[in-house]
Amino acid sequence: MASTYSPNLRVELIGTGDQAGTWGTTTNNNLGTLLENAISGYEAVSVTSANQALTALNGADDQARNMILEVTTTTGANFAIYAPPAPKTYVLVNSSAYTVSIYNSTVLGNTTAAGTGVAVPAGKSVAIWSDGTDMGAQITYLAISDGGTGASNAADARTNLGLAIGTDVPSPTGTGASGSWNINAATASAANNITNSGGWSVTPSGTTLYFNYNGTNVAKLDSSGNLTVKANVTAYGTV
Repeated sequence: MASTYSPNLRVELIGTGDQAGTWGTTTNNNLGTLLENAISGYEAVSVTSANQALTALNGADDQARNMILEVTTTTGANFAIYAPPAPKTYVLVNSSAYTVSIYNSTVLGNTTAAGTGVAVPAGKSVAIWSDGTDMGAQITYLAISDGGTGASNAADARTNLGLAIGTDVPSPTGTGASGSWNINAATASAANNITNSGGWSVTPSGTTLYFNYNGTNVAKLDSSGNLTVKANVTAYGTV
């Protein structure tokens, strides 16, 4: 009776009474290689075409059986890989500069999608499950409703949260933002001055703090607490 192969992991199932004296080799391969790869195996996959099927072999080491797939590509564009049409979990590590999509194929070894796939952006890793037809992401970018941003980069995160640089948050140069902004002097060591739209600026220079209005220094405060002003000082007045 000839061997057959399991439908999901393609493990060799020895026929009754077969492989007398040699069945140990097959069993060791099943347990020590094939099942071990399915549970904890790592495979580096180099993708050379826009659509590429993962290798899938009966009773032998292959790409598709491994738990962790790290993909790179020479395509110079987004690309897709195709797993066998069987239930399986994967951790897909995208080490390329492009988006990779993973699908189940309709037939073992082809590059026709059986159902929905999962797209993994460049530089991201995602845990994926398959029912043999459709792929689903077990771990995805945390939604806003769950305390995340629903995005994989800073620009998309700001868009999703409704934040515009220069309007809702200060721009990198410190200009263009409306409202009041608290500055933590303990962490703002790189700040050169503080300005506002009314013409005022406060600028440190050595041990002295200068108060400038429309380009003219009108007061200064030194490290000893001495305050010097250009004009009159009013005490106990109304502010």
